[in-house]
Amino acid sequence: MSQIQPIVPLTLEGASVLHQIFRLRWDEWQAVDAGTRTEVVDEFRDWLTRAEAARGGSQTAAYAMLGHKGDLLLLHYRHDFTALLEAQLNVSRLRIAAYCELVNSYLSVVELGLYESTRKIHEELAARGLEPDTGDWEKAQQELLERQRAAMSSRLYPEVPASRYLCFYPMDRKRGEGKNWYLEPFADRQRMMHEHGLIGRKYGGIVKQVISGSIGFDDWEWGVDLFADDPLPFKRLIYEMRFDAASAVYALFGAFYIGLRVKPQGFAALMAGDARGAVE
Repeated sequence: MSQIQPIVPLTLEGASVLHQIFRLRWDEWQAVDAGTRTEVVDEFRDWLTRAEAARGGSQTAAYAMLGHKGDLLLLHYRHDFTALLEAQLNVSRLRIAAYCELVNSYLSVVELGLYESTRKIHEELAARGLEPDTGDWEKAQQELLERQRAAMSSRLYPEVPASRYLCFYPMDRKRGEGKNWYLEPFADRQRMMHEHGLIGRKYGGIVKQVISGSIGFDDWEWGVDLFADDPLPFKRLIYEMRFDAASAVYALFGAFYIGLRVKPQGFAALMAGDARGAVE
């Protein structure tokens, strides 16, 4: 049997993810009477309380954004796209939606890349005498993936970390004429991803990371969410990663979005312009 060289790394997919970024229409909001503002805020607070309390990859969290790219970011985790659509429609029916302009969104699914496991699975199946792209190969591969899926269920359907800060950005791997990640040998890509992951693990107790795949779903290939109680580790982690080959040679980055977590009880303060009351 010829040596098997897997080309496409296997992946495990979990929760569906939607980022919604809004700009608040402050002039219109300020023109509303105090009683109406209270009713609108209370309705949103009650909805967010319920959405935040859900578990097992079905939560929503709110973030007050810094900079010109938006004012409010809603991060939705749901079990499938239908549930994401339900969340999107629920938000659009809240009275606060009349004072929000959706300026960006991002659709993806939680993804665990399995470069190392792909190699091991191919070696194991080859050792059994199975041929790639056959029914027996596919069945055996799916059985092995199901074991990993069960073992990693908490990572595939995570709860939104309670961290104070969120950093979200989309990214691609280069596939141009000069450098093309997808044409590199599998072993080289596996090595580079291993080195890349070692840097991330150094920050494991400080920064929580959720990678979501968006190939075929949105304009970039992956979305990256970083959660921490201090924003500076975002800068340090991303800066250090720029020096490994997977990023230095092959990565393209989209816009970065930074937000501070707004709990339901802080939303009234946010809408009243009280920053500390909103996030502390």
